[in-house]
Amino acid sequence: MYTHIAILAYFVVLFLTLRDIRIYKRTRYESYRKGAMKGLIASTLVLLGILFTLWNPNIGLLIILIALLVNQKGQREKVFRDAKTIDRFLGKTDI
Repeated sequence: MYTHIAILAYFVVLFLTLRDIRIYKRTRYESYRKGAMKGLIASTLVLLGILFTLWNPNIGLLIILIALLVNQKGQREKVFRDAKTIDRFLGKTDI
């Protein structure tokens, strides 16, 4: 059960990182590049947390929690004006 939670956290972090990379490629805003870099660090920590979850679930999930805190995004520029929810979800920009 704990391993499934850890793997789900990895896919969430990976998805948000890929979304930031896509937005950065379209807009060249520096904040999205920094967010993508934080996402890469966080995804590495989550993978480490998955390995620790197999050995000790409490320590593994603690590492994943720390990774999610590392993945927090800062202030961002507005790239969505009239985008629908699915467009925001996929990272399509209006710019």
